[in-house]
Amino acid sequence: MAATKIPEVVLGSSNGHRTMPVLGFGTAANNLEPEVLIAAVLDAIKLGYRHFDTASIYTSEQTLGEAVAEAIKLGLIASRDQVFITSKLWCNDAHPDLVISTLKKSLQNLQMEYLDLYLIHWHISATPGKLVYPLSEEYLLPLDLKGVWAAMEEAQRLGLTKSIGVSNFSTKKTENLLSFATIPPSVNQVEMSPFWQQKKLRDFCKANGIVVTAYSPLGAMGTNWGTSHVLESKVLQEIAEARGKSVAQVCIRWILQVGATLAVKSYNKERLKQNLQVFDWELSQEDLDKISQIPQRKMMRSEELISANGPYKSLEDFWDGEI
Repeated sequence: MAATKIPEVVLGSSNGHRTMPVLGFGTAANNLEPEVLIAAVLDAIKLGYRHFDTASIYTSEQTLGEAVAEAIKLGLIASRDQVFITSKLWCNDAHPDLVISTLKKSLQNLQMEYLDLYLIHWHISATPGKLVYPLSEEYLLPLDLKGVWAAMEEAQRLGLTKSIGVSNFSTKKTENLLSFATIPPSVNQVEMSPFWQQKKLRDFCKANGIVVTAYSPLGAMGTNWGTSHVLESKVLQEIAEARGKSVAQVCIRWILQVGATLAVKSYNKERLKQNLQVFDWELSQEDLDKISQIPQRKMMRSEELISANGPYKSLEDFWDGEI
């Protein structure tokens, strides 16, 4: 099978009009054997994937770096420049004086000279030291967003990352960041699926030139917070059947059609292939209308980050009502 050419989206003038593939490969998998991830990344590259999403807390940076090096050695890609690599700053390292050294550590893990995109993973900080997930109450600290963002901007100026952005930021928190950012965020990576459509946030980001990237587009089934609701949805099943597609393909196509990008997580070659078969057909307006009427339910609520003694006392406060 010939490699699929995945369309790209422009990340904006503050990033030198760099482009990012609209469909990426996610590496957030617990207890995954390194050889399984390497094999999946190599399969993905053969199929046409060029955007790979990792994070320091995923502990997959080193393995991803090895997989990319192997892909170059095998001649699947000519150089590191042919892939787009995203990583993220975890809460324990979300302190102004730790951003640059943490990013350099990620680069060391990846055996790369730069990232394409570096994101603040959450809008909360934690006691510096060993990376901890989940974070327990005593570690939670308010995020010095101005200080951390200034360090993120410096990282971009130094060429350690080509673009910078955020993850899990509400409309209000993104608006706050834009009020002082010298380099605006190029991306906001958030939970998004037909069951959590993020319309308010999408509209805000579009108006401000920020690309939305969806994670858990299929409901994150198999995680401790995910759901089978998406894949078992009668509405989505009916649309899939009528189109001769899978529910997963309908979800991916929907995200692309409403103007967002996404990272999907699969280590199965057949599913990786199916996830790419979304660029030569469209959902009808009727399909889109049906999907827009699906009752909304946020899965990633992050209740463990709420504490009477922490920076956020309620979920309402944490998500600014977007829950």
